[in-house]
Amino acid sequence: MEPPPARTRRARVSVIGVIGELLITAGVFVFLFLGWQLWLNDIIVGNEQNTEAQEFSRELRGDAPAPTVAPKPSDAPTEPEDFGEPVVAAKPDSRAKFANLYIPRFGADYVRTIAEDAYSDSVLQTGIGHYDESQMPGEIGNFAVAAHRTTWGAPFNRIADLRVGDRIYVETADGWYTYVYRSSEYVRPRGIEVLEPVPQLPDAVPTQRLITLTSCNPMLSAAERIIAYGVYESWRPTSAGPPAEIAALVGAAA
Repeated sequence: MEPPPARTRRARVSVIGVIGELLITAGVFVFLFLGWQLWLNDIIVGNEQNTEAQEFSRELRGDAPAPTVAPKPSDAPTEPEDFGEPVVAAKPDSRAKFANLYIPRFGADYVRTIAEDAYSDSVLQTGIGHYDESQMPGEIGNFAVAAHRTTWGAPFNRIADLRVGDRIYVETADGWYTYVYRSSEYVRPRGIEVLEPVPQLPDAVPTQRLITLTSCNPMLSAAERIIAYGVYESWRPTSAGPPAEIAALVGAAA
């Protein structure tokens, strides 16, 4: 005797329902994982990188007096102090940390370490990497660095938010180098001409000191690269203390 058709239909509906619930549950787990990986994890890792950079700032200053917090600068333009030609350090060993990067546009407490070798996954997973074929901070030519825009703390997550006139500060054991953001462009992943001493002009002789920030574009993709350029403004030796705009952050790390 054949079973009642209604019971067969209920059995089929139950199997489909279970499969549907499993798919929904799997989708929720995937969504939660992506949220962790692309948002919460970046916040946690970014905070860890920030703390490590502040500790490294103390190492860079060594026995220099702790910086005092300068008064908040007024809106009136001020001329940077003239400390002469900037000191240019020798190239560090591969993967060695040698500098910190401060970008107030990315947040009042933003600071990340810079290590040699922008092609090293281990370097880019802990902060910012320096392209070893490019120049050093304060050197005539192009000081070029790279960092992730998403994942691994996303040091350059807000690179597209830079505005003309924003300051970009580089701290080394010798002192502080101030660059001013000038412009951005987008290139293909193999657009390595942006790393030349004069970006995009391989045969040109450099006369300026530049900084170049590179990251992936668009978000969550490596289809192209976003490039941000800055031009050198001034230099301060460690003994003179940090620039006023970041003095509070540096003082907090003293």
